[in-house]
Amino acid sequence: MTSDLDPAKLPRHVAIIMDGNGRWAEKRALNRIRGHEEGAESVRAIVRAGREIGIRWLTLYAFSEENWKRPKYEIEALMNLLKRFLTAELREMLDNGIRLRFIGRIGKLPQDVQEALKETAERTSNNKDMVLTLALSYGGRQEISDALKEIARQIESGALSSGEISQELIAQRLYTAQMPDPDLLIRTGGEYRVSNFLLWQIAYTEIYTTPVPWPEFKKQEFLEAIGDYQKRERRFGALGED
Repeated sequence: MTSDLDPAKLPRHVAIIMDGNGRWAEKRALNRIRGHEEGAESVRAIVRAGREIGIRWLTLYAFSEENWKRPKYEIEALMNLLKRFLTAELREMLDNGIRLRFIGRIGKLPQDVQEALKETAERTSNNKDMVLTLALSYGGRQEISDALKEIARQIESGALSSGEISQELIAQRLYTAQMPDPDLLIRTGGEYRVSNFLLWQIAYTEIYTTPVPWPEFKKQEFLEAIGDYQKRERRFGALGED
C-alpha cells in the first residue's frame, strides 16, 4: 500500500480523534483500561507509519476537557499510561527525529504528568522530521475562548486595538500557533462527530471516518485513510477543475 501513495500529495498535517477504546474492550468483556492500553499500541504504530511515509505533523486527541467527567479510576489510569508512554517512546523519538508538543489546558493535569511532558518536549525540541502533538485537557471552544480572553487583555492594556483583530491575529493566539491547519482529520470508532476538536483549524480539513475502533487502527488502516485523501480534490471554496 505504501508504494501506491503519491509522495507529492501527502497531507502535511494529519489530526486524529482516537475513538473506540472503551467499546473495543467492552465488546470483549475486558476492562476499559485494557482498551486504552491497546490504544497506546495503535499510537506507536501510527506514529511510526506517519514517520515512515513522511507526514510532518501528527496531532492526536488524547484527552479532552470533557474526559474529566469520567470515573476517577479511569482518569488515573489514563494519566499513568501517558507517563509510561512518554518514558518508553523517548528513545524512539530521539532516534527518529520526532519532536513532541502538547496543547490544551495542561495546568489541569497532575503535576508529575506535566513534568514528564515538559521534559520530553525539551529533550526532543531540536528534532526536525516530525512534530507529534498531543491534545490533552483540550477543547476547541475552550481554546477559542482562551484566545479571545488574551486578545481582550491586550485591548484593555492598550497593546492592541479592536480594529487590529483579524483571523490571522486570532490564529496566533490559539494553542496551535506556529502549526499548520490539518489537511486530514481521521476519526476512528464509527462516529461522525468532531467532538470539540480543533474547531477553528478544521474549517477546510478533509474528514475521513472509519468504523474501525482505535485499538484496531494500525498501519494498514492509516495508509488507507491517506490513500482516500489523495483521491480528493481540495477546492477551499473555489470551483474545481473540469
